[in-house]
Amino acid sequence: MPRVVVRGTGMASVVLGSGESLLFGRAPHYALGPHRGPGRTALTLPGCAPHVSRLVGELVVGTDTVTLTWLGAGEAQLSGLFDAPGGARRVVLTRSASALLDEGENQLVLLLGRVGGDGGFTDLLITVDVERVDVVRAATPGPPSGVDETRTGPGLVRGGRDWYVALALTEPWLVGEDDYPRPPSNREIFERVEGWHGYAWSLHRPQRVDDAIRAISALAFGVRDDPFRAPHVGRLQNIRFAVARRAAEMRLVTAADLAEVERTARARRSVGGQGKEGGPAPGA
Repeated sequence: MPRVVVRGTGMASVVLGSGESLLFGRAPHYALGPHRGPGRTALTLPGCAPHVSRLVGELVVGTDTVTLTWLGAGEAQLSGLFDAPGGARRVVLTRSASALLDEGENQLVLLLGRVGGDGGFTDLLITVDVERVDVVRAATPGPPSGVDETRTGPGLVRGGRDWYVALALTEPWLVGEDDYPRPPSNREIFERVEGWHGYAWSLHRPQRVDDAIRAISALAFGVRDDPFRAPHVGRLQNIRFAVARRAAEMRLVTAADLAEVERTARARRSVGGQGKEGGPAPGA
């Protein structure tokens, strides 16, 4: 029989056994409804940011399996010892996605899901310890009924300078080249943005690219954990690599965004739009 312990900063541990389930989020009790079934409980996550859904997930403990179903409007990372040759794996959970938790420690991270002491956002970590579990695929439970009132999380202005820079910066991760030896250079970012959009916001100046990457970093990590604001040693390229990976994990831009700008650029070239579109922006 599985035994599950749910832990997190600032909250009491919750212990679940076979046949029990846990709803959790910013204000999940509404999902229990007037007829609360036996073994079904709700847990309010402390210090949640306003863009975290009232109900983000449901943990169901079966006879032989433990299933996590993600129900939130945002996304989260799940890390655990998945049954794979590489050992530990990390996956991104989106709404209605389910995952079977492995025996041992599983970590669920709500990216920028907690309000920090300075009013900014930081990651919210939940640890789920599972004992004596056989990894067998289980049926996916449907989401509880109810209207979710959730604010929009941090994001980039679509089609703006920083959005295009983020696309160019994270392109290796978006196309699956996670082992790319280095992040794109300032020159490469400028050329990619110019090729996609035609007008590149004076990104031929390296300082403009650096400014955009710093803005992306502050958004992706939150002000408190922004690596550019912390003392650092070694090459700045290492920080840029971390920013690129984090921006891809946060889905500030996506593979679908990349495919769309590629299609738009090809269409523009096919009708003879080889030159730059528009003139320089005021003050650029």
